[in-house]
Amino acid sequence: MPENSTPFPSASILGYPRIGRRRELKKAVEAYWAGRIDAAALDAAAKDIQLATAKRLQELGLTEPAAVPGTFSFYDQVLDTTAHLGAVPGRFGKLLNDQGQLDIDGYFTLARGTKEQQPLEMTKWFDTNYHYLVPEIGPETAFTLASSAKVDEFAFALANGIETRPYIVGPVTYLLLSKASDDAPAGFAPLSRLEDILPVYVQLLGKLAEAGAAWVQLDEPALVVDQDTPAAEIEAAVARAYEVLAAADNRPQILVSTPYGSLEGQLGTLAATNIDALHIDVFKGPVPAAAALAGLGNKTLVAGVVDGHNIWCNDLAASAAKLDQLKGAAGKLAVSTSTSTQHVPHDVAEETQLPQQLRSWFAFADQKAVEVTTLASYLADPGSAKAAIDEATTVIASRATADGVRRAAVRARTAALTGADFTRSDYTVREAAQEEALHLPPLPTTTIGSFPQTSEIRSARARNTKGELSDGQYEQLMKDEIKRVVDLQEELGFDVLVHGEPERNDMVQYFAENLEGFDVTVHGWVQSYGSRCTRPSILWGDVTRSAPITVKWAEYAQSLTSKPMKGMLTGPVTILAWSFVRDDQPLGETANQVGLALRDEIADLEAAGIKVIQVDEPALRELLPLRKADQADYLKWSVDSFRLATAGAADSTQIHTHLCYSEFGVIIDAIDGLDADVTSIEAARSRMEVVHDLESHGFGRGVGPGVYDIHSPRVPGEDEVTELLSTAVKHVPSRQLWVNPDCGLKTRGYAETEGSLRNLVKATQAVRAGLLQAAQ
Repeated sequence: MPENSTPFPSASILGYPRIGRRRELKKAVEAYWAGRIDAAALDAAAKDIQLATAKRLQELGLTEPAAVPGTFSFYDQVLDTTAHLGAVPGRFGKLLNDQGQLDIDGYFTLARGTKEQQPLEMTKWFDTNYHYLVPEIGPETAFTLASSAKVDEFAFALANGIETRPYIVGPVTYLLLSKASDDAPAGFAPLSRLEDILPVYVQLLGKLAEAGAAWVQLDEPALVVDQDTPAAEIEAAVARAYEVLAAADNRPQILVSTPYGSLEGQLGTLAATNIDALHIDVFKGPVPAAAALAGLGNKTLVAGVVDGHNIWCNDLAASAAKLDQLKGAAGKLAVSTSTSTQHVPHDVAEETQLPQQLRSWFAFADQKAVEVTTLASYLADPGSAKAAIDEATTVIASRATADGVRRAAVRARTAALTGADFTRSDYTVREAAQEEALHLPPLPTTTIGSFPQTSEIRSARARNTKGELSDGQYEQLMKDEIKRVVDLQEELGFDVLVHGEPERNDMVQYFAENLEGFDVTVHGWVQSYGSRCTRPSILWGDVTRSAPITVKWAEYAQSLTSKPMKGMLTGPVTILAWSFVRDDQPLGETANQVGLALRDEIADLEAAGIKVIQVDEPALRELLPLRKADQADYLKWSVDSFRLATAGAADSTQIHTHLCYSEFGVIIDAIDGLDADVTSIEAARSRMEVVHDLESHGFGRGVGPGVYDIHSPRVPGEDEVTELLSTAVKHVPSRQLWVNPDCGLKTRGYAETEGSLRNLVKATQAVRAGLLQAAQ
């Protein structure tokens, strides 16, 4: 332990929302990208957010030194670590400036790409709706301390009177989350570069110590996941990493945090190292046996007893009981959240439009900080927390009997389900019926659903909400936009069209606003990736549909064209994954309730003449449990809920689904099990990696691996799309292939969208011609 050590705070959190209470960071970053502000203004906006966050957390009771985590990021915490390590993939050329630093423009280049280079691949952060940018590491990747951001952020807060706890992704997790670079030899594992990155971590720790940091937080969530890398190899890497870092001559005290689940086998390994504090998630994971904690000695054990991932108020009595079990297990016991609270909104007190009873059930980031301080006071003096514990117990009890939490008719319907409700006809029967109904060409083209949501669309929605625009006027504006989108697709030459979804604020919230059992927030924004924010809906009661939701829009759009028009629905798993979901019953029961509501919607779409219906499940991989022993049960209920939603469709109705930004090979059996007629999958940013999984699995139905990465502003050229599509044709039979973007186009502008889609159609025509020529 370093000399003159500062005790670890009795109450802290692992992280806090970093976008600003009114999305100030999003607005500043996007203004910088657009050239409306310069780097100095961007930096000033960031400092305002950092200082406001630190002061707010102190107001909420996190007043001890290092209690406030320094988890700010301009884009992504994994990208921050890449920047600090200088781990720039060779394909980007020279991004480090003359001072050997990755400046803000180089940083954003990795995130957003260039005209010539695709950005770093993006995928899900463990079992959350947050996305991170995947590092690309090879044998020749050079590592150097190429950013001073963490040091500068700490120094700024300290100069303003607040001693924070700097945060960075730990070395083992960083390498386990990395992918081998394109030029790496077969079988290369990024974890083999551990010895090469540790000196940079040591250098960074030294810089932080020199700046006055008493503690640093190294995040190692990959240790709670069953990895493909052998456990013994990971154990050796953990032991070596923290042997080196703990032995550094000049360093802050080290907290290793392990959020998102039970640490299990690696607990003893970390406890045996010379780190100074260890965080474990005892909200999602069980309280470890005393023997597993024996190696902690005089270290601080940081108990993550408050859920950082969902919004329900903490059962303080249950948490206090867990803390009682952990007393005496280490030199000191401290209280924290299970994960960073970046996954929840800022403050439930701002949601004044919600009923008071409903609000009393929730704890957003600010309320979670208070829960942590309450439990820390319990450790010091149990009597001091009695009133708060009793109040939490009363609130939790009130949920069980509140109107709408349980609906007899909904429960009777799910109880009556049989195997036949989850099964369609054999695919060969459906395929023949759909060919006769749709008459599509080889390599049919379509988009995923949404088209750009212009400022005019957003303004119309806001004015309609405020009563400044009548429902009739609003509906006409939406119809005008739908016609524009349909006409554009006709002009471009697409085969299966979409209506563009101008009436939808969000692919989940739109349904939440039209289903019983949900409520929505006004200020409940959370970060999905970079500057992209979402407002998760709150699923608190039994779910039912009182009227059709999408039918009038799809029916109108179909009236404008003779080509097939897709009905667009969000699937049950994605509605759950992108909402804050009730925690008082199994997720599978809730998913079936949503599935039945969607089943009714599909029936109404068919009755309106819609022959193609897409049920999006981009989050199928997202909720997959991190431990393999728990995955089979999840995959069964998640697949079943999709099949329940779609199994009532006629053989001639073509059911599509869509998945994005996940490691699809892990769940290829589940994707197959969905039994969708066509599955569109993200593939452009990963350069068609998924087609190898499809080929080896023998995937036998329609599939559209994306050829246009919509999460970057760049416009892919016709040659680039042709190359991606040609790769797909080599691995998947052409009769199965569809051509589509990676995801919906909501966040893009019309100029880049039109250019990209035009190139997509031209590339498809070229590859079609080649296939026809080869067949002659």
